[in-house]
Amino acid sequence: MASTAPATVGRSGRWLLQYPRAVPVAIFLLVASVTLLSVFAIERGESRREQVQIDQVAGTIGATLERRASTSSAYLRAGAALFATVDAVPLALFSRFAEELRLDDQYRLSGGIGWAEVIAPESAPEFEARIGRQLGRKVRVYRMPAAPKLPSFVPVAYSLPDSERVQRAIGFDMYSEPVRREAMETAARNQEPIASRKVILVSGGDGPRPGFVIFMPVYGQAGDERALRGFIYSPFDGQEFLNGAMYSGLIGQRTVRLFDGPRVGANLIATHQEANGVGQTSEVRIMVGNRPMTVQVQSADGNSLTSMSMLTLLFGLAVASLSMLVARLLTQQAQEDLAAIEYYAEQNSIRNSLTRELNHRVKNTLANVLSIIALTRRRTDNLDDFAQGLDGRIRALSATHDLLTQSEWGTTPLRQVVVAEMAPYASSDASMIELDGPDVELAPNDALSFGLAIHELATNAAKYGALSAEGGMVSINWQRENNDTVRVEWRESGGPRVPTERPRGFGTELIERIVAHELRHPVELDFAEEGVRCVLRVPVRKPSEFAIRAPRQA
Repeated sequence: MASTAPATVGRSGRWLLQYPRAVPVAIFLLVASVTLLSVFAIERGESRREQVQIDQVAGTIGATLERRASTSSAYLRAGAALFATVDAVPLALFSRFAEELRLDDQYRLSGGIGWAEVIAPESAPEFEARIGRQLGRKVRVYRMPAAPKLPSFVPVAYSLPDSERVQRAIGFDMYSEPVRREAMETAARNQEPIASRKVILVSGGDGPRPGFVIFMPVYGQAGDERALRGFIYSPFDGQEFLNGAMYSGLIGQRTVRLFDGPRVGANLIATHQEANGVGQTSEVRIMVGNRPMTVQVQSADGNSLTSMSMLTLLFGLAVASLSMLVARLLTQQAQEDLAAIEYYAEQNSIRNSLTRELNHRVKNTLANVLSIIALTRRRTDNLDDFAQGLDGRIRALSATHDLLTQSEWGTTPLRQVVVAEMAPYASSDASMIELDGPDVELAPNDALSFGLAIHELATNAAKYGALSAEGGMVSINWQRENNDTVRVEWRESGGPRVPTERPRGFGTELIERIVAHELRHPVELDFAEEGVRCVLRVPVRKPSEFAIRAPRQA
């Protein structure tokens, strides 16, 4: 019948039974794959959207920087045209021009505006005296250390706005510094505003600041010739110049960098906030003072998932796990249903065997009871002794029978049989009884006979032996003789002396005849003067030989 049981299971059930582990895993992988594809699609869309956004941000920032640089160049052109009309540029004229520009508003992103004269080296003292008188303080022309010998000096004469950092530049010969000299020569040659390469601006207390300077040459008439008289310039702090193009909501968590020329680490002028990790980037080339620069915008860490992707992933994994769990539960249910069908079919097939087995055990028990009744009747002279003896022995059988019922008439531990039979005597003084031996399982019939023998020995010890006197002790030890037999030794000590001449009692005959017959081994019973000694050999068999219930397969 078990072979036909799977025919009652549906197609899906057959799959679950044939592949109990593969089907749940396959369902999980299928749902997980769909989830990962969805996350990939979302991330790809987010990546494209982010790229478009950073392209727009880079374009916006680049246009803003170019516009501010163009505005500054226009002011420098206007200043050059004004200064070209006069023979000298006094402080009053320069200050009035700067005031018209409203430096606080228009030039808040630069280092202001300045005027540097072209003079001969021998004219340096006259320059220091003249500019010092106009500024009302001592002025000294100074150059870069180890500067080469040059035909001209271009020291800073005036610089506004009036800040500590800007005023420290008064008297500095910008022509002695190679980067500034290169920009000034290019501006003079092209006669237009030219931005320098990356320079370190003269700083105040806040340390060196990278930036650049836009120079515009100023020419004037020297007789019949047109001569270079100086440069009107505007220094730009790179960080402030870049930060001025930022406004709320434009950048977010992105990084913006400004490079002088190509994007090389050494050309970095300014950085606006560093993002975590390396995300997508966008670059735009701009012209600042007729010099190419690069604006780079970089998104935040590109390795992290967006919130939508994370929600999709978590939801998909939850659905996949739930689907796998449901499939696993269905698989277990299908297996349990099949096992139940096979179990009930097997139970139906062994019903007759169970009936025969129970009949056999009942007959054996009744045979033992009849033997006990017959021997008890021959050894008693009155009804009370007969009833008392019969009651104790039937109770001994009942105690062992309870153990067998608890084990469903399977094997029963030898120790439990001994403990059950000695329980009435162990409750008074546990030190009078000593048990020692390994774990051994007994068959049902053998457990009944063995329990009856222990009962007879305990009853005799309680009436006449070690358990009847204070200080007496009963020692019960057992050990395996081989794989099929266990040797049990009963030994009494400390009790009344045993008489050498004594009549044979019912217990002796019960142990030597009935118990020995049931256990299929002879019994050694010795009534020594120091105490009774009894050796029993009990068969040990495999539990499966006595199981009267077929185990239900999980």
